[in-house]
Amino acid sequence: MEFIIDTVNLEEIKDAVDHMPIVGVTSNPSIVKKTHPENFFDHMRTIRAIIGKERSLHIQVISKTAEEMVNEAHRIHEEIDDEVFIKIPVSYEGLKAIKILKEEGCPVTATAVYDEMQALLALAAGADYIAPYVNRIGNLGNDPYELIAHVSDRIDHDGYNSKIVAASFKGVRQIREALDSGAQAITAPVEILKQVFKNPSIDKAVDDFNADWYSMYGEGVGICDLK
Repeated sequence: MEFIIDTVNLEEIKDAVDHMPIVGVTSNPSIVKKTHPENFFDHMRTIRAIIGKERSLHIQVISKTAEEMVNEAHRIHEEIDDEVFIKIPVSYEGLKAIKILKEEGCPVTATAVYDEMQALLALAAGADYIAPYVNRIGNLGNDPYELIAHVSDRIDHDGYNSKIVAASFKGVRQIREALDSGAQAITAPVEILKQVFKNPSIDKAVDDFNADWYSMYGEGVGICDLK
């Protein structure tokens, strides 16, 4: 199970990595627009420095032809490092780009997945991660969890090393259901992951425990204050 975050906000990344078991950072042009870094590659290099090589970094291409996507992938690797996962939308041209990049040994995340056949074709093309858009699929009247379950079964049945990284969430319940359906990873905005802690019952439980402690040892006396 992997938790990845959708953000290029440096302070948000630092905070999330400090507090949660985050294993990677994903981005796309819309996510980048929220921060609008003056120098894109400098910003991405800073993210790499924050998260280190032990965590994954996923950067999306913007071109529509396979040749241009591959060229952009090469530029990203030249500017940052060759361990960056190149996010390729699973269009007809995107599928060709995935095949070419995997033949070169490039890490690839297949994104913009709305249909099971899209996912299966990307899987067969060698994509390392498959990213179905959970909320958007649901908005189209289809079942994203059925898609995840079927693709997960195919990964297990055929022995692929690929992982499903479910994306496009509006709440914590969707994340839980994606993982329960067989997704090996999820990528979500930090604010959605933090929603789970905005529960007054958690605060009340901590306050009650502290009240019992202070009633025994004195108000404000912590464990490290004991003699």
